[in-house]
Amino acid sequence: MNSEHNTITTPVTTDLLRGFLDVETTAHGLLPHRLPARARRQIPDDQLAVAEAQPSGVRLAFRTRATTIELDTLPTKRVYRGLPAPADGVYDLLVDGRLVAQATVTGGNVRTITDMVTQSSELSEGPAGTARFAGLPAGDKDIEIWLPHTEITELIALRTDAPVERAPDNGRRVWLHHGSSVSHGSNATHPTAIWPALAAARGGVELVNMGFGGGALLDPFTARAMRDAPADLISVKVGINVVNADAMRLRAFGPAVHGFLDTIREGHPTEPLLVVSPVLCPVQEDTPGPLAPDFDGGTLRFKATGDPAEIAAGRLTLNVIREELVRIVEQRAADDPNLYYLDGRDLYGEQDYAEFPLPDEVHPDPAGHRRIGENFARLAFGDGGPFGVSTG
Repeated sequence: MNSEHNTITTPVTTDLLRGFLDVETTAHGLLPHRLPARARRQIPDDQLAVAEAQPSGVRLAFRTRATTIELDTLPTKRVYRGLPAPADGVYDLLVDGRLVAQATVTGGNVRTITDMVTQSSELSEGPAGTARFAGLPAGDKDIEIWLPHTEITELIALRTDAPVERAPDNGRRVWLHHGSSVSHGSNATHPTAIWPALAAARGGVELVNMGFGGGALLDPFTARAMRDAPADLISVKVGINVVNADAMRLRAFGPAVHGFLDTIREGHPTEPLLVVSPVLCPVQEDTPGPLAPDFDGGTLRFKATGDPAEIAAGRLTLNVIREELVRIVEQRAADDPNLYYLDGRDLYGEQDYAEFPLPDEVHPDPAGHRRIGENFARLAFGDGGPFGVSTG
């Protein structure tokens, strides 16, 4: 930081964080987690262990007069062997809710995925770096720094040229959302551009994002984490990872959904609970998984490898999933008036696919994220939506 100014170092503590469920003290600093320690001990694979530690939706929030802010972090970046390295993750800085600056942190650790199927990896250690924001508006202001949604980020130090205060309570409702890689933010270019962040901004709510790339598999430990997390509004977007992984058959899927919802209701018996089915994904609409990477043409795309003839024997597709979710929600809603269903194709359907095709056949591009966020905000937070503010 410019030596002409007095530098104030503020410890990064949980009081400065939002959108997390747990933190871990590391040798370098503070590591936010989106699953609590008890759940993390039950994670069966590296993919979910990495995904939950990537701070999608996690942000620092404070009040200050500072015009220059520096955040020291140690990122862990993910690359796939044989593919170009992705761009450095972006830090979004918001002033009074408006995006005004962005930064990146070079260096850091690198986790190289050596096998796309097993997600086995090798870790190379690297140096910490600094996200620097200068020339910010003068005067008192509320600051949020949204962390890169696809980089594990250890928080080391916060430095400013004016004192930092804890952000005041804004009185907003807390929206707890669980979903797959689309909810995590795959292909979004910066953290406030993932569709849940866009929808939360439009809905005027505080987001806690439990979207885990490849990890929306109705795991009981995830349901327990949601049960125990404070929330005013809850949504569960499930189905596509179950089909992607060919993780279960229809006989197991229905009871697993019931159990997941039962567990959430143990901690949130009357809060609005919205079940969202998968958005359109043509390769899996009527073809079972598992999903497999396809490098034909020189770019990564995905294809479904199951046999549609086995649907009659219980193999799952997105259309089968949607039918089952409709049945389950209709059955449960008879005794649960605050349970709702939203067809994911109303967020991203055939018309949206024609306008914004899925680049890899599974994940939306940035424009697709905007479309999903806009549609969710309209359908869920708008007048008459399950998350709309009652005027009665």
